[in-house]
Amino acid sequence: MAEVNPHPGSRSDVHPVGDPVSASPRQLAALDLGSNSFHLIVAQEAGGRVQVVDKIKEMVRLAEGLDDDGQLSESVTERAMDCLHRFGQRLRHLHRDNVRVVGTNTLRKASDASAFIVQAEAALGYPVEIISGREEARLIYLGVSHALEDNHERRLVIDIGGGSTELILGSRFQPEIMESLDVGCVGLSKRFFKDGCVTKRSFQNAVNHVKQELEPIQEQYRSSGWDTVIGASGTILALRDVLEDPSGVTSRGLKTVVNKVIAAGAIDKLDLPGLADERRPFFAGGLAVLTAVIGTLGIKLIQPSQGALREGLMQDLLGRVQHHDIRETTVTDLITRYHIDRAHANRVRDTALSLLAQVAVAWRLQEPADKLLLGWAADLHEIGMDIAHNQYHRHGGYLLANMDMPGFSRLDQNQLASIVRAHRRKFPINEPGFDALNDKRITRLTTLLRIAVVLHRSRVPEPLPHVGASVKNGRVSLSIPKKWLVKHPLTKLDLDEESTLSGCVTLTVNPRSKTGTNKRSR
Repeated sequence: MAEVNPHPGSRSDVHPVGDPVSASPRQLAALDLGSNSFHLIVAQEAGGRVQVVDKIKEMVRLAEGLDDDGQLSESVTERAMDCLHRFGQRLRHLHRDNVRVVGTNTLRKASDASAFIVQAEAALGYPVEIISGREEARLIYLGVSHALEDNHERRLVIDIGGGSTELILGSRFQPEIMESLDVGCVGLSKRFFKDGCVTKRSFQNAVNHVKQELEPIQEQYRSSGWDTVIGASGTILALRDVLEDPSGVTSRGLKTVVNKVIAAGAIDKLDLPGLADERRPFFAGGLAVLTAVIGTLGIKLIQPSQGALREGLMQDLLGRVQHHDIRETTVTDLITRYHIDRAHANRVRDTALSLLAQVAVAWRLQEPADKLLLGWAADLHEIGMDIAHNQYHRHGGYLLANMDMPGFSRLDQNQLASIVRAHRRKFPINEPGFDALNDKRITRLTTLLRIAVVLHRSRVPEPLPHVGASVKNGRVSLSIPKKWLVKHPLTKLDLDEESTLSGCVTLTVNPRSKTGTNKRSR
């Protein structure tokens, strides 16, 4: 029987990436697949210090290719892939764990996002995550905060992207209120300034549309207050360059530029020194968003910042490789908020990860992400009990699929929700949207959690005997001392019942052997 780590669930062993205080430099990269531009940042980290070594930006205008049915046009997809092939060359030599790629608003909305991601991952050689609007807001705030002087001022951060606008209130490195509005410079320009024509009426219509989006949140922001306002978008940086005002972007300066845009009547007739040609097509849309935000919230001055989403991604990635993963904090917060029995969850976690350690090679569950996902699922498998004990696995799956979870991508959340939803009773094979059984990895991780939950159903703190696990011909065999099974007949009954409930699991016990053998197969 193989030796098993007696504390496989301890937080100290969930991050296998190297020593954060290593003397040799390590390169990290963060890539933001934005609705307007793709931003890549590469940094070198050694001894806990980070130095940016490369920044690349390409104006892809992904949102421009999104039609009313949520389909991305072939021409825009091709343009995006050309860019990603170039970025892929820059990233090719980096370790998989040291690169993070995220998609934002346009890929959140695209009905064919999965097909795009397959192509993107092939071009880059790295996985692509789609993040929620609030996760985007959190990362933007993180990037801005690290680009500013570390003071105690309360700040409002505004980021106007191609497909969405993020508003974040916070202090130092901690965001407190985060919103992502479904309005951005590309989408607004396509809707209100067709053919590049801008009139006083069309501009006001665009502003009013944004004000409607702001209406539900404006009171919360105004009553909370702030000391400074920071702008972190291409629109605000472009406006700063046009105004050439070292103090930042003022409401008066914004109004002056808006009047010039309306007077020109068309984008191609616009003559604004300092405005880059690549920014010109969607500049009016960005101005409309900013006009609405400034007017609604009563902002007088915005200080531009170079820090944004890609810098936030880099800081978040740095935290992961230095064992400060925000996802661990999120899980810990959920355990407290939903009154999860921490001691019981830890016992289930330890057993599940002990089983994983024994079958990881045979079941191809050797990635660090496999251990993290199973551990989090064990931590949170009873989250639904705070709603009701009856069908708590369903409540838990729903909560994890739909709540805001800082640090988690949509895929992370969906996989976590699937495991928690399926950790007891029958696998929900026929439920719409449930695809765990089509994912061998998720099915196997779920099976390990189900076994651990059954073994700890009595909730007693006494330790289990060693539970051995091995895989033969796709089947995992569990060996448990017969003497222990005789003393725990209910557990044996639960294991027998689990065979029927799991559907894809077969369980047999040989009472005549020196150890009871429980056989499970996918």
